[in-house]
Amino acid sequence: MAKFHLHLVSDATGDTLLSLATAALAQFEGVEPDRHMWPMVRSEVYMAPVIAAIEKNPGLVMFTLVDHHLQEMLREECRRLQVPCVPVMNPIIGALENFLGVESRELPGRQHVMDADYFERIDAIHFSLSHDDGQRVDGFKRADMVLVGISRTSKTPTCMYLANRGLKAANIPLVPGIALPEELTALDNVLIVGLTAAPERLVEIRRSRLKYLHQDTDTDYVDMQAVNEEVINARRLFNAKGWPRIDVTRRSIEETAAAIIALHTQYLEDRAEA
Repeated sequence: MAKFHLHLVSDATGDTLLSLATAALAQFEGVEPDRHMWPMVRSEVYMAPVIAAIEKNPGLVMFTLVDHHLQEMLREECRRLQVPCVPVMNPIIGALENFLGVESRELPGRQHVMDADYFERIDAIHFSLSHDDGQRVDGFKRADMVLVGISRTSKTPTCMYLANRGLKAANIPLVPGIALPEELTALDNVLIVGLTAAPERLVEIRRSRLKYLHQDTDTDYVDMQAVNEEVINARRLFNAKGWPRIDVTRRSIEETAAAIIALHTQYLEDRAEA
C-alpha cells in the first residue's frame, strides 16, 4: 500500500475539494492518502500553519482558493518546497469566464449561501422523510418521483440522496399479498420508478438484517423461492404499469440515484414536448 500526504486547502468548508479528491483517488488501487484538511483559509494568518504543515509533511497539495494573493502565496511556497500544487477550481472557473464573457465574483464559500436552492433542498428532505415507506400517500402528488420496490432495494437511502439534490422523492414498498394504494396508481405528472434486485442478493441482505435484529430467519422473507416470486411479480407489475425499472443489484446508492435523475430529466422533456 503506497502512502502519501495529501493537503486539501480551501477557503470554505472543504467539502467540494474533499469530494473531488475522493473521486479522483477512487481511480487508483493500492494507495492510501494521509489527508490533511485545511478549511476556511481566508487570510495569510490562516495560511501560515498550512505552509508549515506542508513543509513538515511534504505531499500533493490541492486547493480551492478564490483569492489570487493567497493562491500565489501557496503556489510560491509549494515551488520552494518542490511539491505539486493543483488549483482544482481554476480551470472550471476560467472556462466559465471565457464562455460567459464575465469575470467570477471571487467570493469564498458562495456554494454554501442559504439561497433559494438551499431551502429547496431542505424542503425536499422534509418531504422525503415524511413520505418514506408509504407514509402519507395522499401527498405523493407533490413528489418529483416515487420509488416502488420490494424490501431491501435501498428505497429510503436513495430517496434521501435525491432529496439532497433538491428532488422530492417518496417511496412505497411492494409487500406480497398487499395491493398498492389507489392514490399511487392514480398519480399523473409524477415519475414512478420500480426498483428490483437479484433474488440471491436480496436473500443475503435480508438474512443479515434479521440476524442484526435477532429475529427468526426461518421465514418466507428470506426463502429463495418466495423471494424469487417477489422479484418476478414486481417486474410484471412494473411492465404492466409502464414504469421504468432499475436493477440495483450492482449499483451504489449514488449510481441508482443518477439513473433516476436521468429518467426524471427525460420525463420532464417528454412532458414539455407533449
